[in-house]
Amino acid sequence: MKRFWADGFAATSVRDLGEAMGLSQASVYNAFGDKRTLFTQCLDRYLDANMRARIARVEKSLPPRQAIETFLMEIVEHSIENRLGCLLANAALEVAPHDPKIAAVVAERMNELEAFFRRCIAAGQREGDISPDVDPQDGACLLLTTVMGLRVLARGFPNRAVLEGSVRQALSILGRPSGRRTSSPRTSQKDM
Repeated sequence: MKRFWADGFAATSVRDLGEAMGLSQASVYNAFGDKRTLFTQCLDRYLDANMRARIARVEKSLPPRQAIETFLMEIVEHSIENRLGCLLANAALEVAPHDPKIAAVVAERMNELEAFFRRCIAAGQREGDISPDVDPQDGACLLLTTVMGLRVLARGFPNRAVLEGSVRQALSILGRPSGRRTSSPRTSQKDM
């Protein structure tokens, strides 16, 4: 995973992958099939440890609007700390345009992130923390675009003020809370 992440899909040979794992080229093919299959498995491992873990943590522990805000601000922080970028965004830029099978995998993984934002927007609307004027699907698409844009921008221009300003502007689409708050399971459990 680290080799693909650092060097990209095209520049990483099966020999490079074998060396990184302490395997011969034949063993790499025997264990994983082909380079594309191994890349997809690496992408999923990366997403398990990063995007999916972050989604699970913020969605479980924070109110919906705060989950979105925290997720985006953590993306800024991680993007500034790690200049390799996001393996998903890197794959979308480097591999997906030339490989329909990888493109399908990338789209499927991006749909997971979009679904998180859509769930949070809908839940935030039910709780009164997100404007009812926001279309959950459109809002989720904009937030997904924001995440991918942050990850790409930070690779070449890791300016915290620019990245945080982009997040603040993206969050403005959530509108002002309606003022009505309904009890949520997270709030109720905290108050007990």
